[in-house]
Amino acid sequence: MINKVEICGVNTSKLPVLSEKEKRELFQKIQQGDKDARQAFICGNLRLVLSILQRFNNRGENIDDLFQIGCIGLIKALDNFDTSHDVKFSTYAVPMIIGEIRRYLRDNNAIRVSRSLRDTAYKALAVKERLTNATGKEPTIEEIAKEMEVEKEAISLALDAIMDPVSLQEPVYHDGTDAVFVMDQVKDEKNLDESWLEEISLKEAMKKLGERERHILNLRFFQGHTQMEVAKEIGISQAQVSRLEKNALHNMKKYL
Repeated sequence: MINKVEICGVNTSKLPVLSEKEKRELFQKIQQGDKDARQAFICGNLRLVLSILQRFNNRGENIDDLFQIGCIGLIKALDNFDTSHDVKFSTYAVPMIIGEIRRYLRDNNAIRVSRSLRDTAYKALAVKERLTNATGKEPTIEEIAKEMEVEKEAISLALDAIMDPVSLQEPVYHDGTDAVFVMDQVKDEKNLDESWLEEISLKEAMKKLGERERHILNLRFFQGHTQMEVAKEIGISQAQVSRLEKNALHNMKKYL
């Protein structure tokens, strides 16, 4: 996807690159209402949009769509940029472009999230940003909930709902040879297919036993009782329990 040269009719290999001086000069003209300067400024920063798209190259989204959304973020950044803050335009524009693309991905996600839940999440993110700027540290869920006068569970649920889903095939580490995928980190080592098959076979074999034998094996091996405890519970001797247990296990071997 990233190797695509022509995106939305734009030859990405021929996009101009503006120096900081050229950006400042164009921005002065833009403030004076020069539309040509505005167009030149946008074209001169399209490579910034392309570089950001690389972060989303595993989403399976149409590159042309993402490029257009990224351009919207770029234009919003241009319209809201304040030169008095002595910050580079790229520093200001990158989070704006990323935010625009993420909003698009959330709103067009196959997993539908209700409007009210999204609104709560976006308000929580705004409060989080405001508290971070005010205190110099990231607030907790409890602090955000208190500020919004909402239950912390509702905030947590809303924030989780707008998180981008991660593919199990997405690589999380690559050393140049073999990659480690998300699936490798979350797979269940205990409940493997072999374990399920063994459990099914065991249950089927137990069905071949008599009711008392099944009851004894259940008490002994599934509930962890001793032979003495089993003997006391069903009213027979420990020797009888031992003999019935051995016979039951011997018969089960025929079916396993």
